[in-house]
Amino acid sequence: MPSPASAATDLPAPRISAPERLLRALRALLRSSELALVVAAALIGLIAAVCVTAMTETAIFMHVRIFNLPFDVRLSATDRVAPLAAFAALTLGGLSLGLMEAWRIKKNIPSPVDPVEANALRGGRMSLRDSFVVGMQTLISNSVGASVGLEAGYAQVGSSLGSYFGQKLHLRRSDLRLLVGAGAAAAIGGSFGAPLTGAFYAFEVILGSYSISAAGPVFAASIIAVMTTHFLAGAPYQINTPPVDPLTAAGYPALFGLAACAVALGVVAMRAAGAAERALQATAVPVWARPVVGGLAVAALAVVTPQVMGAGHGALALNISTNFPLAALGAFLALKLIACLISLASGFRGGLFFASLFMGATLGKIYGAVLAAVIPALAPDQTIFILAGMATFGVVIVGGPLTMAFLVLENTANFSVTAGVLAASTVASLMVRATFGYSFSTWRLHLRGENVRSANDVGWIQDLKVGKLMRPKPPTAPAWLDIDDFCERYPIGSAQFIVLTDESGRYAGMVNLAEAHIHARKAEGWVRSLARQTGIWLTADMNAKTAMTLFDQAEADQLAVIDSVSGAPLGVLTEPYLARRYAEKADAAVRSAFGA
Repeated sequence: MPSPASAATDLPAPRISAPERLLRALRALLRSSELALVVAAALIGLIAAVCVTAMTETAIFMHVRIFNLPFDVRLSATDRVAPLAAFAALTLGGLSLGLMEAWRIKKNIPSPVDPVEANALRGGRMSLRDSFVVGMQTLISNSVGASVGLEAGYAQVGSSLGSYFGQKLHLRRSDLRLLVGAGAAAAIGGSFGAPLTGAFYAFEVILGSYSISAAGPVFAASIIAVMTTHFLAGAPYQINTPPVDPLTAAGYPALFGLAACAVALGVVAMRAAGAAERALQATAVPVWARPVVGGLAVAALAVVTPQVMGAGHGALALNISTNFPLAALGAFLALKLIACLISLASGFRGGLFFASLFMGATLGKIYGAVLAAVIPALAPDQTIFILAGMATFGVVIVGGPLTMAFLVLENTANFSVTAGVLAASTVASLMVRATFGYSFSTWRLHLRGENVRSANDVGWIQDLKVGKLMRPKPPTAPAWLDIDDFCERYPIGSAQFIVLTDESGRYAGMVNLAEAHIHARKAEGWVRSLARQTGIWLTADMNAKTAMTLFDQAEADQLAVIDSVSGAPLGVLTEPYLARRYAEKADAAVRSAFGA
Protein backbone atom coordinates (compact mmCIF):
# COMPACT_ATOMS: atom_id res chain seq x y z
CA MET A 1 0.00 0.00 0.00
CA PRO A 2 1.55 3.35 -0.96
CA SER A 3 2.47 5.74 1.81
CA PRO A 4 0.54 9.05 2.22
CA ALA A 5 3.61 10.95 1.03
CA SER A 6 3.94 8.95 -2.19
CA ALA A 7 0.19 9.15 -2.76
CA ALA A 8 0.37 12.92 -2.48
CA THR A 9 3.10 13.07 -5.07
CA ASP A 10 0.96 11.02 -7.46
CA LEU A 11 -1.89 13.54 -7.39
CA PRO A 12 -2.32 15.38 -10.69
CA ALA A 13 -1.15 18.97 -10.72
CA PRO A 14 -4.00 21.51 -10.70
CA ARG A 15 -4.89 22.68 -14.18
CA ILE A 16 -4.05 26.32 -14.95
CA SER A 17 -6.13 28.17 -17.51
CA ALA A 18 -4.49 29.77 -20.52
CA PRO A 19 -5.24 33.36 -19.33
CA GLU A 20 -3.71 32.58 -15.93
CA ARG A 21 -0.58 31.14 -17.58
CA LEU A 22 -0.32 34.30 -19.70
CA LEU A 23 -0.67 36.53 -16.63
CA ARG A 24 2.03 34.56 -14.80
CA ALA A 25 4.36 34.82 -17.79
CA LEU A 26 3.77 38.57 -18.09
CA ARG A 27 4.31 39.05 -14.36
CA ALA A 28 7.60 37.17 -14.48
CA LEU A 29 8.70 39.13 -17.54
CA LEU A 30 7.87 42.53 -16.02
CA ARG A 31 9.59 41.64 -12.75
CA SER A 32 12.78 40.56 -14.49
CA SER A 33 13.05 42.95 -17.45
CA GLU A 34 13.18 46.77 -17.33
CA LEU A 35 12.60 46.84 -21.09
CA ALA A 36 9.32 44.95 -20.65
CA LEU A 37 8.23 47.52 -18.06
CA VAL A 38 9.02 50.31 -20.54
CA VAL A 39 6.87 48.60 -23.18
CA ALA A 40 4.02 48.21 -20.69
CA ALA A 41 4.26 51.90 -19.75
CA ALA A 42 4.21 52.88 -23.43
CA LEU A 43 1.03 50.84 -23.93
CA ILE A 44 -0.56 52.58 -20.95
CA GLY A 45 0.51 55.92 -22.44
CA LEU A 46 -1.19 55.03 -25.74
CA ILE A 47 -4.49 54.15 -24.06
CA ALA A 48 -4.31 57.23 -21.81
CA ALA A 49 -3.77 59.46 -24.85
CA VAL A 50 -6.87 58.04 -26.52
CA CYS A 51 -8.87 58.78 -23.35
CA VAL A 52 -7.46 62.33 -23.20
CA THR A 53 -8.45 62.98 -26.80
CA ALA A 54 -11.93 61.51 -26.32
CA MET A 55 -12.58 63.63 -23.22
CA THR A 56 -11.29 66.80 -24.90
CA GLU A 57 -13.29 66.39 -28.07
CA THR A 58 -16.43 65.61 -26.07
CA ALA A 59 -16.01 68.74 -23.93
CA ILE A 60 -15.42 70.95 -27.00
CA PHE A 61 -18.48 69.47 -28.71
CA MET A 62 -20.63 70.10 -25.63
CA HIS A 63 -19.38 73.70 -25.37
CA VAL A 64 -20.36 74.35 -28.97
CA ARG A 65 -23.78 72.73 -28.61
CA ILE A 66 -24.70 74.22 -25.21
CA PHE A 67 -23.34 77.74 -25.67
CA ASN A 68 -23.71 78.07 -29.47
CA LEU A 69 -20.05 79.06 -29.92
CA PRO A 70 -18.69 80.37 -33.24
CA PHE A 71 -16.35 78.10 -35.17
CA ASP A 72 -12.90 77.65 -33.62
CA VAL A 73 -13.65 79.85 -30.57
CA ARG A 74 -13.01 78.52 -27.06
CA LEU A 75 -15.68 78.98 -24.40
CA SER A 76 -13.63 81.29 -22.17
CA ALA A 77 -12.62 83.47 -25.16
CA THR A 78 -16.10 84.18 -26.51
CA ASP A 79 -17.43 87.73 -26.26
CA ARG A 80 -20.46 86.75 -24.20
CA VAL A 81 -22.57 83.75 -23.28
CA ALA A 82 -26.34 83.65 -23.27
CA PRO A 83 -27.47 83.96 -19.62
CA LEU A 84 -30.18 81.32 -20.12
CA ALA A 85 -27.64 78.81 -21.46
CA ALA A 86 -25.17 79.50 -18.63
CA PHE A 87 -27.74 79.24 -15.84
CA ALA A 88 -29.48 76.20 -17.31
CA ALA A 89 -26.29 74.26 -18.06
CA LEU A 90 -24.59 74.93 -14.74
CA THR A 91 -27.80 74.24 -12.77
CA LEU A 92 -28.50 70.93 -14.48
CA GLY A 93 -24.83 69.91 -14.41
CA GLY A 94 -24.60 70.78 -10.73
CA LEU A 95 -27.80 68.85 -9.99
CA SER A 96 -26.47 65.71 -11.70
CA LEU A 97 -23.21 65.89 -9.73
CA GLY A 98 -25.06 66.60 -6.48
CA LEU A 99 -27.31 63.57 -6.93
CA MET A 100 -24.28 61.39 -7.65
CA GLU A 101 -22.58 62.57 -4.47
CA ALA A 102 -25.74 62.10 -2.38
CA TRP A 103 -26.07 58.54 -3.71
CA ARG A 104 -22.42 57.81 -2.90
CA ILE A 105 -22.88 59.00 0.68
CA LYS A 106 -26.14 57.05 1.06
CA LYS A 107 -24.45 53.84 -0.11
CA ASN A 108 -21.44 54.58 2.13
CA ILE A 109 -19.03 54.31 -0.81
CA PRO A 110 -15.54 55.68 -0.03
CA SER A 111 -14.33 58.77 -1.88
CA PRO A 112 -12.27 58.00 -4.98
CA VAL A 113 -8.51 57.89 -4.49
CA ASP A 114 -6.52 60.35 -6.59
CA PRO A 115 -3.02 59.60 -7.96
CA VAL A 116 -1.14 61.59 -5.29
CA GLU A 117 -3.00 59.86 -2.46
CA ALA A 118 -2.63 56.46 -4.14
CA ASN A 119 1.13 56.71 -4.44
CA ALA A 120 1.67 58.38 -1.07
CA LEU A 121 -0.56 56.20 1.10
CA ARG A 122 -1.79 53.15 -0.83
CA GLY A 123 1.20 51.81 -2.69
CA GLY A 124 -0.29 52.83 -6.05
CA ARG A 125 -3.64 51.08 -5.63
CA MET A 126 -6.54 52.83 -7.39
CA SER A 127 -9.96 51.73 -8.59
CA LEU A 128 -10.39 51.87 -12.36
CA ARG A 129 -14.18 52.07 -12.01
CA ASP A 130 -14.05 54.92 -9.49
CA SER A 131 -11.52 56.76 -11.64
CA PHE A 132 -13.71 56.56 -14.73
CA VAL A 133 -16.57 57.95 -12.62
CA VAL A 134 -14.28 60.83 -11.62
CA GLY A 135 -13.36 61.31 -15.27
CA MET A 136 -17.03 61.43 -16.23
CA GLN A 137 -17.81 63.92 -13.44
CA THR A 138 -14.88 66.09 -14.54
CA LEU A 139 -16.15 65.98 -18.10
CA ILE A 140 -19.66 67.02 -16.97
CA SER A 141 -18.24 69.86 -14.87
CA ASN A 142 -16.11 71.26 -17.68
CA SER A 143 -18.76 70.71 -20.35
CA VAL A 144 -21.38 72.81 -18.52
CA GLY A 145 -18.89 75.63 -17.96
CA ALA A 146 -17.77 75.18 -14.34
CA SER A 147 -14.47 76.92 -13.65
CA VAL A 148 -12.35 73.76 -13.66
CA GLY A 149 -10.13 72.01 -16.16
CA LEU A 150 -10.08 68.49 -17.53
CA GLU A 151 -6.46 67.78 -16.55
CA ALA A 152 -7.42 66.26 -13.18
CA GLY A 153 -9.68 63.83 -15.03
CA TYR A 154 -6.91 63.12 -17.53
CA ALA A 155 -4.44 62.31 -14.75
CA GLN A 156 -7.01 60.28 -12.81
CA VAL A 157 -7.87 58.06 -15.77
CA GLY A 158 -4.27 57.69 -16.94
CA SER A 159 -3.00 56.81 -13.47
CA SER A 160 -5.79 54.33 -12.84
CA LEU A 161 -4.97 52.54 -16.09
CA GLY A 162 -1.43 52.00 -14.83
CA SER A 163 -2.71 50.91 -11.40
CA TYR A 164 -5.25 48.50 -12.91
CA PHE A 165 -2.65 46.90 -15.14
CA GLY A 166 -0.19 46.53 -12.25
CA GLN A 167 -2.78 45.12 -9.84
CA LYS A 168 -3.97 42.57 -12.36
CA LEU A 169 -0.40 41.32 -12.70
CA HIS A 170 0.27 41.51 -8.93
CA LEU A 171 3.35 43.65 -9.50
CA ARG A 172 5.61 44.80 -6.71
CA ARG A 173 4.70 47.95 -4.82
CA SER A 174 7.46 49.99 -6.46
CA ASP A 175 6.48 48.86 -9.97
CA LEU A 176 2.81 49.59 -9.30
CA ARG A 177 3.61 53.14 -8.15
CA LEU A 178 5.81 53.58 -11.21
CA LEU A 179 3.00 52.62 -13.60
CA VAL A 180 0.66 55.06 -11.83
CA GLY A 181 3.24 57.78 -12.46
CA ALA A 182 3.64 56.70 -16.09
CA GLY A 183 -0.12 56.95 -16.64
CA ALA A 184 -0.19 60.46 -15.18
CA ALA A 185 2.83 61.49 -17.28
CA ALA A 186 1.04 60.29 -20.41
CA ALA A 187 -2.12 62.20 -19.53
CA ILE A 188 -0.42 65.53 -18.82
CA GLY A 189 2.23 65.20 -21.53
CA GLY A 190 -0.40 64.32 -24.12
CA SER A 191 -2.74 67.14 -23.11
CA PHE A 192 -0.01 69.80 -23.43
CA GLY A 193 1.94 68.21 -26.28
CA ALA A 194 4.95 68.40 -23.95
CA PRO A 195 6.71 65.12 -23.08
CA LEU A 196 9.18 66.66 -20.62
CA THR A 197 6.36 68.44 -18.80
CA GLY A 198 4.40 65.20 -18.51
CA ALA A 199 7.41 63.22 -17.31
CA PHE A 200 8.45 65.70 -14.64
CA TYR A 201 4.84 66.10 -13.52
CA ALA A 202 5.00 62.37 -12.76
CA PHE A 203 8.38 62.63 -11.00
CA GLU A 204 7.59 65.70 -8.87
CA VAL A 205 3.85 65.45 -8.22
CA ILE A 206 2.89 61.77 -8.54
CA LEU A 207 6.03 59.80 -7.63
CA GLY A 208 7.66 62.37 -5.35
CA SER A 209 11.19 61.61 -6.60
CA TYR A 210 13.31 61.06 -9.69
CA SER A 211 15.28 57.89 -10.29
CA ILE A 212 17.13 56.37 -13.23
CA SER A 213 15.02 53.21 -13.07
CA ALA A 214 11.81 55.25 -13.37
CA ALA A 215 13.02 57.39 -16.28
CA GLY A 216 12.51 54.80 -19.02
CA PRO A 217 8.86 53.89 -18.32
CA VAL A 218 7.78 57.45 -17.50
CA PHE A 219 9.40 59.06 -20.55
CA ALA A 220 8.16 56.26 -22.82
CA ALA A 221 4.57 56.76 -21.65
CA SER A 222 4.76 60.53 -22.03
CA ILE A 223 6.37 60.47 -25.48
CA ILE A 224 3.94 57.89 -26.86
CA ALA A 225 1.02 59.89 -25.47
CA VAL A 226 2.24 63.10 -27.11
CA MET A 227 2.66 61.34 -30.46
CA THR A 228 -0.80 59.77 -30.17
CA THR A 229 -2.66 62.98 -29.28
CA HIS A 230 -0.90 64.85 -32.10
CA PHE A 231 -1.92 62.10 -34.52
CA LEU A 232 -5.55 62.02 -33.36
CA ALA A 233 -6.43 65.68 -32.79
CA GLY A 234 -3.47 67.77 -31.64
CA ALA A 235 -2.60 68.72 -28.06
CA PRO A 236 -5.69 70.33 -26.47
CA TYR A 237 -3.76 72.56 -24.05
CA GLN A 238 -0.80 73.60 -26.18
CA ILE A 239 0.22 77.16 -25.28
CA ASN A 240 1.24 79.64 -27.98
CA THR A 241 3.29 82.65 -26.94
CA PRO A 242 4.86 85.46 -28.97
CA PRO A 243 8.65 85.56 -29.46
CA VAL A 244 10.46 86.68 -26.33
CA ASP A 245 13.73 88.53 -25.85
CA PRO A 246 16.57 86.82 -23.95
CA LEU A 247 16.59 87.35 -20.20
CA THR A 248 19.52 89.24 -18.69
CA ALA A 249 20.87 89.02 -15.15
CA ALA A 250 19.15 92.29 -14.26
CA GLY A 251 15.75 90.65 -14.80
CA TYR A 252 16.15 87.97 -12.10
CA PRO A 253 15.25 90.19 -9.09
CA ALA A 254 12.05 91.22 -10.84
CA LEU A 255 11.13 87.56 -11.39
CA PHE A 256 11.77 86.78 -7.71
CA GLY A 257 9.39 89.60 -6.78
CA LEU A 258 6.78 88.04 -9.07
CA ALA A 259 7.34 84.68 -7.35
CA ALA A 260 6.58 86.31 -3.99
CA CYS A 261 3.36 87.79 -5.38
CA ALA A 262 2.33 84.39 -6.78
CA VAL A 263 2.96 82.71 -3.42
CA ALA A 264 0.93 85.36 -1.57
CA LEU A 265 -2.01 84.98 -3.96
CA GLY A 266 -1.76 81.18 -3.90
CA VAL A 267 -1.73 80.96 -0.10
CA VAL A 268 -4.77 83.25 0.07
CA ALA A 269 -6.50 81.00 -2.48
CA MET A 270 -5.73 77.83 -0.52
CA ARG A 271 -6.91 79.34 2.75
CA ALA A 272 -10.04 80.56 1.02
CA ALA A 273 -10.68 77.11 -0.45
CA GLY A 274 -10.73 75.51 2.99
CA ALA A 275 -12.90 78.30 4.40
CA ALA A 276 -15.36 78.03 1.51
CA GLU A 277 -15.76 74.26 1.97
CA ARG A 278 -16.31 74.64 5.72
CA ALA A 279 -18.78 77.49 5.22
CA LEU A 280 -20.83 75.50 2.72
CA GLN A 281 -20.83 72.41 4.94
CA ALA A 282 -22.02 74.51 7.87
CA THR A 283 -25.13 75.65 6.00
CA ALA A 284 -28.43 73.80 5.81
CA VAL A 285 -28.01 73.25 2.07
CA PRO A 286 -28.26 69.48 1.39
CA VAL A 287 -25.42 67.69 -0.36
CA TRP A 288 -27.32 67.23 -3.60
CA ALA A 289 -28.09 70.97 -3.84
CA ARG A 290 -24.61 72.35 -3.15
CA PRO A 291 -23.35 72.07 -6.75
CA VAL A 292 -26.59 73.71 -7.89
CA VAL A 293 -25.89 76.70 -5.64
CA GLY A 294 -22.30 76.80 -6.89
CA GLY A 295 -23.47 76.54 -10.50
CA LEU A 296 -25.81 79.49 -10.09
CA ALA A 297 -22.99 81.58 -8.63
CA VAL A 298 -20.58 80.68 -11.45
CA ALA A 299 -23.29 81.39 -14.05
CA ALA A 300 -23.77 84.85 -12.57
CA LEU A 301 -20.03 85.50 -12.91
CA ALA A 302 -20.06 84.11 -16.46
CA VAL A 303 -22.63 86.72 -17.46
CA VAL A 304 -20.12 89.35 -16.35
CA THR A 305 -17.25 87.72 -18.28
CA PRO A 306 -17.03 84.29 -19.96
CA GLN A 307 -13.34 84.18 -18.97
CA VAL A 308 -14.38 82.50 -15.71
CA MET A 309 -15.76 79.45 -17.54
CA GLY A 310 -13.89 76.21 -18.16
CA ALA A 311 -10.15 75.84 -17.78
CA GLY A 312 -9.40 79.20 -19.41
CA HIS A 313 -7.46 78.06 -22.50
CA GLY A 314 -9.13 80.52 -24.83
CA ALA A 315 -8.95 83.31 -22.25
CA LEU A 316 -5.22 82.76 -21.80
CA ALA A 317 -4.54 83.12 -25.52
CA LEU A 318 -6.82 86.17 -25.67
CA ASN A 319 -5.19 87.91 -22.71
CA ILE A 320 -1.66 87.29 -24.03
CA SER A 321 -2.43 88.84 -27.42
CA THR A 322 -4.73 91.69 -26.27
CA ASN A 323 -3.70 94.82 -24.39
CA PHE A 324 -6.49 94.97 -21.82
CA PRO A 325 -6.44 97.79 -19.23
CA LEU A 326 -4.96 96.85 -15.86
CA ALA A 327 -8.35 97.19 -14.19
CA ALA A 328 -9.84 94.68 -16.63
CA LEU A 329 -6.99 92.23 -16.07
CA GLY A 330 -7.35 92.57 -12.31
CA ALA A 331 -11.09 91.89 -12.62
CA PHE A 332 -10.46 88.82 -14.80
CA LEU A 333 -7.99 87.46 -12.25
CA ALA A 334 -10.23 88.06 -9.23
CA LEU A 335 -13.37 86.68 -10.86
CA LYS A 336 -11.57 83.59 -12.19
CA LEU A 337 -10.14 82.83 -8.75
CA ILE A 338 -13.55 83.25 -7.12
CA ALA A 339 -15.20 81.06 -9.77
CA CYS A 340 -12.59 78.31 -9.28
CA LEU A 341 -13.04 78.31 -5.51
CA ILE A 342 -16.84 78.25 -5.79
CA SER A 343 -16.74 75.41 -8.32
CA LEU A 344 -14.48 73.19 -6.23
CA ALA A 345 -16.08 74.00 -2.86
CA SER A 346 -19.60 73.33 -4.11
CA GLY A 347 -18.78 69.92 -5.55
CA PHE A 348 -17.85 70.32 -9.22
CA ARG A 349 -15.05 67.96 -10.27
CA GLY A 350 -11.90 69.08 -12.02
CA GLY A 351 -8.41 70.42 -11.67
CA LEU A 352 -6.71 73.77 -11.45
CA PHE A 353 -3.62 72.94 -13.53
CA PHE A 354 -4.55 75.03 -16.55
CA ALA A 355 -6.59 77.48 -14.49
CA SER A 356 -3.44 78.18 -12.45
CA LEU A 357 -1.54 78.87 -15.67
CA PHE A 358 -4.23 81.30 -16.81
CA MET A 359 -4.35 83.11 -13.47
CA GLY A 360 -0.55 83.14 -13.22
CA ALA A 361 -0.19 84.59 -16.71
CA THR A 362 -2.72 87.32 -15.87
CA LEU A 363 -0.89 88.07 -12.61
CA GLY A 364 2.42 88.22 -14.52
CA LYS A 365 1.01 90.64 -17.08
CA ILE A 366 -0.32 92.92 -14.34
CA TYR A 367 2.98 92.74 -12.44
CA GLY A 368 5.00 93.48 -15.58
CA ALA A 369 2.88 96.49 -16.51
CA VAL A 370 3.10 97.97 -13.01
CA LEU A 371 6.87 97.39 -12.82
CA ALA A 372 7.39 98.94 -16.25
CA ALA A 373 5.49 102.03 -15.13
CA VAL A 374 7.32 102.34 -11.79
CA ILE A 375 10.87 101.08 -12.47
CA PRO A 376 11.31 100.68 -16.25
CA ALA A 377 14.99 99.76 -15.92
CA LEU A 378 14.14 96.54 -14.02
CA ALA A 379 11.37 95.38 -16.35
CA PRO A 380 12.38 92.85 -19.03
CA ASP A 381 10.15 91.77 -21.92
CA GLN A 382 6.54 91.55 -20.64
CA THR A 383 6.16 88.08 -22.17
CA ILE A 384 8.78 86.85 -19.71
CA PHE A 385 6.55 88.00 -16.84
CA ILE A 386 3.59 86.19 -18.41
CA LEU A 387 5.59 82.95 -18.64
CA ALA A 388 7.10 83.36 -15.17
CA GLY A 389 3.66 84.12 -13.71
CA MET A 390 2.29 80.94 -15.27
CA ALA A 391 5.13 78.89 -13.83
CA THR A 392 5.30 80.37 -10.33
CA PHE A 393 1.57 80.31 -9.68
CA GLY A 394 1.48 76.82 -11.21
CA VAL A 395 4.12 75.72 -8.69
CA VAL A 396 2.01 77.04 -5.81
CA ILE A 397 -1.15 75.29 -6.99
CA VAL A 398 0.17 72.13 -8.66
CA GLY A 399 3.70 71.78 -7.26
CA GLY A 400 6.77 70.89 -9.28
CA PRO A 401 9.16 73.68 -10.31
CA LEU A 402 10.82 71.54 -12.98
CA THR A 403 7.43 70.63 -14.42
CA MET A 404 6.59 74.29 -14.93
CA ALA A 405 10.04 75.20 -16.19
CA PHE A 406 9.90 72.47 -18.84
CA LEU A 407 6.41 73.62 -19.85
CA VAL A 408 7.89 77.03 -20.60
CA LEU A 409 10.88 75.51 -22.40
CA GLU A 410 8.74 73.28 -24.61
CA ASN A 411 6.50 76.19 -25.59
CA THR A 412 9.22 78.81 -26.19
CA ALA A 413 12.40 76.83 -26.95
CA ASN A 414 14.20 79.70 -25.21
CA PHE A 415 16.81 78.45 -22.74
CA SER A 416 17.60 81.92 -21.41
CA VAL A 417 13.99 82.52 -20.39
CA THR A 418 13.64 78.98 -19.07
CA ALA A 419 16.61 79.49 -16.73
CA GLY A 420 14.97 82.58 -15.23
CA VAL A 421 11.60 80.86 -14.96
CA LEU A 422 13.21 77.86 -13.26
CA ALA A 423 14.92 80.14 -10.74
CA ALA A 424 11.65 81.96 -10.01
CA SER A 425 9.76 78.65 -9.77
CA THR A 426 12.29 77.28 -7.30
CA VAL A 427 11.98 80.42 -5.18
CA ALA A 428 8.19 80.09 -5.26
CA SER A 429 8.40 76.43 -4.22
CA LEU A 430 10.68 77.21 -1.29
CA MET A 431 8.52 80.14 -0.18
CA VAL A 432 5.23 78.25 -0.28
CA ARG A 433 6.68 75.32 1.67
CA ALA A 434 8.21 77.65 4.24
CA THR A 435 5.10 79.80 4.69
CA PHE A 436 2.29 77.32 4.08
CA GLY A 437 3.74 73.82 3.75
CA TYR A 438 1.65 72.45 0.89
CA SER A 439 0.75 72.90 -2.74
CA PHE A 440 -2.96 72.94 -3.56
CA SER A 441 -2.71 69.31 -4.75
CA THR A 442 -1.71 68.10 -1.29
CA TRP A 443 -3.60 70.79 0.64
CA ARG A 444 -6.91 69.28 -0.50
CA LEU A 445 -5.77 65.93 0.95
CA HIS A 446 -4.83 67.72 4.16
CA LEU A 447 -8.36 69.15 4.36
CA ARG A 448 -9.64 65.55 4.26
CA GLY A 449 -7.44 64.61 7.22
CA GLU A 450 -4.43 63.10 5.43
CA ASN A 451 -1.05 64.41 6.59
CA VAL A 452 0.59 64.23 3.15
CA ARG A 453 3.07 66.84 1.96
CA SER A 454 4.09 65.11 -1.27
CA ALA A 455 3.69 61.85 -3.18
CA ASN A 456 6.65 60.22 -1.43
CA ASP A 457 5.62 56.73 -0.39
CA VAL A 458 4.57 56.90 3.26
CA GLY A 459 1.90 54.24 2.90
CA TRP A 460 4.27 51.66 4.36
CA ILE A 461 3.97 53.54 7.67
CA GLN A 462 0.23 52.94 7.63
CA ASP A 463 0.79 49.27 6.77
CA LEU A 464 3.31 48.75 9.59
CA LYS A 465 0.73 48.20 12.33
CA VAL A 466 1.38 47.50 16.00
CA GLY A 467 -0.79 44.39 15.76
CA LYS A 468 1.69 42.85 13.32
CA LEU A 469 4.71 43.74 15.45
CA MET A 470 3.58 42.90 18.99
CA ARG A 471 4.36 39.75 20.95
CA PRO A 472 0.90 38.29 21.63
CA LYS A 473 -0.49 36.74 24.84
CA PRO A 474 1.73 38.41 27.42
CA PRO A 475 1.90 37.06 31.00
CA THR A 476 -0.82 38.72 33.07
CA ALA A 477 -1.74 38.96 36.75
CA PRO A 478 -4.66 40.44 38.70
CA ALA A 479 -3.88 43.92 39.99
CA TRP A 480 -5.36 43.11 43.43
CA LEU A 481 -2.73 40.44 44.28
CA ASP A 482 -0.45 41.33 47.16
CA ILE A 483 3.21 41.59 46.32
CA ASP A 484 4.23 38.32 48.06
CA ASP A 485 1.63 36.27 46.18
CA PHE A 486 2.62 37.95 42.94
CA CYS A 487 6.29 37.06 43.47
CA GLU A 488 5.44 33.45 44.28
CA ARG A 489 3.44 33.19 41.06
CA TYR A 490 6.19 34.78 38.95
CA PRO A 491 9.75 33.95 40.10
CA ILE A 492 12.70 36.04 38.92
CA GLY A 493 13.71 35.16 35.39
CA SER A 494 10.27 34.01 34.24
CA ALA A 495 9.60 37.35 32.50
CA GLN A 496 10.80 40.94 32.46
CA PHE A 497 7.40 42.66 32.73
CA ILE A 498 4.00 41.38 33.82
CA VAL A 499 0.79 43.00 32.56
CA LEU A 500 -1.81 43.74 35.23
CA THR A 501 -5.58 43.52 34.75
CA ASP A 502 -8.39 44.89 36.88
CA GLU A 503 -11.57 43.12 38.02
CA SER A 504 -13.21 43.49 34.62
CA GLY A 505 -10.16 42.22 32.73
CA ARG A 506 -9.06 45.66 31.50
CA TYR A 507 -5.44 46.76 31.35
CA ALA A 508 -4.21 48.25 34.63
CA GLY A 509 -0.47 48.81 34.05
CA MET A 510 2.81 46.87 33.82
CA VAL A 511 5.07 45.69 36.62
CA ASN A 512 8.83 45.15 36.41
CA LEU A 513 9.31 41.68 37.89
CA ALA A 514 12.76 42.37 39.39
CA GLU A 515 11.42 45.51 41.06
CA ALA A 516 8.50 43.56 42.52
CA HIS A 517 10.82 41.00 44.12
CA ILE A 518 12.91 43.79 45.69
CA HIS A 519 9.76 45.36 47.18
CA ALA A 520 8.57 41.97 48.46
CA ARG A 521 11.54 41.89 50.88
CA LYS A 522 10.90 45.45 52.09
CA ALA A 523 7.17 46.10 52.30
CA GLU A 524 3.71 44.65 51.93
CA GLY A 525 0.87 45.85 49.70
CA TRP A 526 -0.91 45.25 46.47
CA VAL A 527 1.08 44.79 43.30
CA ARG A 528 -1.04 47.58 41.76
CA SER A 529 1.11 50.08 43.69
CA LEU A 530 4.13 49.07 41.55
CA ALA A 531 2.34 49.46 38.21
CA ARG A 532 3.92 51.60 35.48
CA GLN A 533 2.45 53.04 32.25
CA THR A 534 -1.05 52.86 33.72
CA GLY A 535 -2.29 55.70 31.53
CA ILE A 536 -0.42 55.00 28.31
CA TRP A 537 -0.67 52.02 25.99
CA LEU A 538 -0.82 50.99 22.34
CA THR A 539 -3.64 49.59 20.24
CA ALA A 540 -3.30 47.00 17.48
CA ASP A 541 -4.44 49.38 14.72
CA MET A 542 -1.85 52.08 15.51
CA ASN A 543 0.87 52.59 12.93
CA ALA A 544 4.57 52.44 13.74
CA LYS A 545 5.09 56.21 13.69
CA THR A 546 2.33 56.82 16.25
CA ALA A 547 3.70 54.02 18.41
CA MET A 548 7.19 55.53 18.37
CA THR A 549 5.74 58.86 19.51
CA LEU A 550 4.02 57.15 22.45
CA PHE A 551 7.25 55.36 23.40
CA ASP A 552 8.98 58.75 23.52
CA GLN A 553 6.22 60.18 25.70
CA ALA A 554 6.26 57.19 28.08
CA GLU A 555 10.08 56.98 28.21
CA ALA A 556 9.59 53.21 28.38
CA ASP A 557 11.28 50.23 26.72
CA GLN A 558 8.08 48.20 26.55
CA LEU A 559 4.38 49.05 26.23
CA ALA A 560 1.26 46.95 26.40
CA VAL A 561 -1.06 46.56 23.40
CA ILE A 562 -4.73 46.52 24.35
CA ASP A 563 -8.04 45.94 22.61
CA SER A 564 -9.48 49.37 21.77
CA VAL A 565 -13.03 48.23 22.66
CA SER A 566 -12.73 45.90 25.65
CA GLY A 567 -9.47 47.29 27.06
CA ALA A 568 -8.11 43.76 27.53
CA PRO A 569 -4.35 43.28 26.97
CA LEU A 570 -3.49 41.67 23.63
CA GLY A 571 0.32 41.73 23.66
CA VAL A 572 3.43 43.78 24.31
CA LEU A 573 5.79 45.64 22.02
CA THR A 574 9.38 46.65 22.76
CA GLU A 575 10.87 49.90 21.51
CA PRO A 576 14.13 48.36 20.14
CA TYR A 577 12.19 45.91 17.97
CA LEU A 578 9.82 48.64 16.74
CA ALA A 579 12.73 50.97 15.93
CA ARG A 580 14.55 48.23 14.01
CA ARG A 581 11.53 47.32 11.89
CA TYR A 582 10.76 51.00 11.25
CA ALA A 583 14.34 51.62 10.12
CA GLU A 584 14.27 48.58 7.83
CA LYS A 585 11.06 49.74 6.14
CA ALA A 586 12.29 53.33 5.84
CA ASP A 587 15.53 52.16 4.26
CA ALA A 588 13.62 49.95 1.81
CA ALA A 589 11.38 52.90 0.86
CA VAL A 590 14.40 55.14 0.21
CA ARG A 591 16.10 52.48 -1.90
CA SER A 592 12.89 51.94 -3.87
CA ALA A 593 12.53 55.68 -4.52
CA PHE A 594 16.02 55.83 -6.01
CA GLY A 595 15.67 52.59 -7.93
CA ALA A 596 18.22 50.69 -5.83
